[in-house]
Amino acid sequence: MPSQIQNIFTFYKFIPIRIWAITLFLFCIQVVKSQDPIYSQYYNAHLQLNSALAGNTNGPLFQLNYRNQWPLLDKIYTTYSVSYDQFVRRLNSGVGVQLVTDNAGDGTLRTTGLTGYYSYKLRVKKKSFIKGGMEIGYTNLGLDWNKLVFGDAIDPGSGHISPGGTPYPSKEQTPGITSKNLLNIGAGIVFFNPEYYVGVSLKNLNTPDISFLESGINSGASSQSLPVRFSLHGGKQIILRSGNKRIDPTFISPNIMYLRQGGFHQLNAGAYLSVNKIQGGLWYRHSLFNGDALITSFGVKKDFLKITYSFDLTLSQLNIRQGGAHELGVVVSFEHLYPKRQDYNDCFAIFR
Repeated sequence: MPSQIQNIFTFYKFIPIRIWAITLFLFCIQVVKSQDPIYSQYYNAHLQLNSALAGNTNGPLFQLNYRNQWPLLDKIYTTYSVSYDQFVRRLNSGVGVQLVTDNAGDGTLRTTGLTGYYSYKLRVKKKSFIKGGMEIGYTNLGLDWNKLVFGDAIDPGSGHISPGGTPYPSKEQTPGITSKNLLNIGAGIVFFNPEYYVGVSLKNLNTPDISFLESGINSGASSQSLPVRFSLHGGKQIILRSGNKRIDPTFISPNIMYLRQGGFHQLNAGAYLSVNKIQGGLWYRHSLFNGDALITSFGVKKDFLKITYSFDLTLSQLNIRQGGAHELGVVVSFEHLYPKRQDYNDCFAIFR
């Protein structure tokens, strides 16, 4: 989260919570321009991290994710997604698809995207591999103009609603379009072996125009492109106790993830611990401008089902009074339908 957002907190703390939320939402659009949603539980939504991670299991893998950021600001940011992917052995390839819905400003700006993924695996050495991936998606941006509140429609005493119960009018004009469709293209690569992995991915390579203002010589408006999102991520898997048919292995997986999109930076560093059926983790997120959040997670895994809850404890000046961020990740694996239990010679257990 940009440090400029913290500076407006004191000024707006006496404004009714809904107006504060919408004002903050509009400010985020102005400062950050546009960002792709990213989960704190990125290991339970790996397609959103890197297309090369498609196909980490030989059986179908389904992931369902939900994120609610700053819930005390009246649902200002919520994100939902569902995905499927698996490795197709005869093609030596991974395939996947993901549906994502992101609501900003309590539905003021809604982003819905359907993306397809493909990856191909190459052996470098006996136990080392490289996977290259690509993605192509179709995204719809929808703007609910009636939910926007502008500065000229806010009374210092009564807010944006008059004593008679009607909203104050604004001189701002509705743009010519409030819905537009985009094509998104991305690619990624990941190197891995039984001990560690390193990956790089690029999203929005075609930088689609996301402006709702009609650009042209006479309009005076200019297009606004969705910036390319660059990510560098890696991790190591340390086996503390080997597993068997009844007991899953115990391991700790230190991980780091760096994202850059436009003027936005994010660095997550921490570790994930799995002890048989119990899993948890602790991460620190930094925006390169300030320490942003401490992320804790706890989950259980039983047979084909894994459920994880995580909480972002906000460390910036917005602090816990805005409710932090809550995430729920559900992973359903159909590996049990295969005649043999799969023993993977890689370090991707965190993603399964």
